[in-house]
Amino acid sequence: MPTKLNQIDRQKLLQIARETIQAVAHQQKLPALDLSQFSEDLQAEGASFVTLTVGGNLRGCIGTLQAYQPLVKDVQSRAMQAASQDPRFPPVRPEELKRIKIEISRLTQPEPLSYDSPEQLKSLLRAGIDGVVLSDGYKRATFLPQVWEELPDPEQFLGHLCRKMGCSPNLWKHQMLEVETYQVEEFSE
Repeated sequence: MPTKLNQIDRQKLLQIARETIQAVAHQQKLPALDLSQFSEDLQAEGASFVTLTVGGNLRGCIGTLQAYQPLVKDVQSRAMQAASQDPRFPPVRPEELKRIKIEISRLTQPEPLSYDSPEQLKSLLRAGIDGVVLSDGYKRATFLPQVWEELPDPEQFLGHLCRKMGCSPNLWKHQMLEVETYQVEEFSE
């Protein structure tokens, strides 16, 4: 993991995410970002996920695995998408804003994970530490490390991830898949 963000940078990212979802809910223009006003860490390329919850229940979650733009812009993009483009949910409405909690995950670059068998794959995954990307041809899905809290058993975790990918939950047991892992720096309101 690159150097952790300081508390000021974390608060700025949370503020940008909050202002962004407010703008989206009110169908207003997104706040302008002047990169020169942010630290080097926030100006550096970064990949993020923004997760919105209401009362502990998921309300939207969108992210990217690849860093290709300044972290501050990436967080703004993901907040906008989580509030308006998550296909599982309708766009956030103004009356929901007070109840929405924002969580930001800053990702490391995914690294390939080599394994020889399904049993070995289970033993190589670090519950609560590793985010996991499974790929089978053009099908691909990921779970952030936080998902281990809900699915602590590696078999369940991999089964649900296969299902998210649009495949049988047992695919990982019968076929060698491309596997990548990454870690996150997570912070929330």
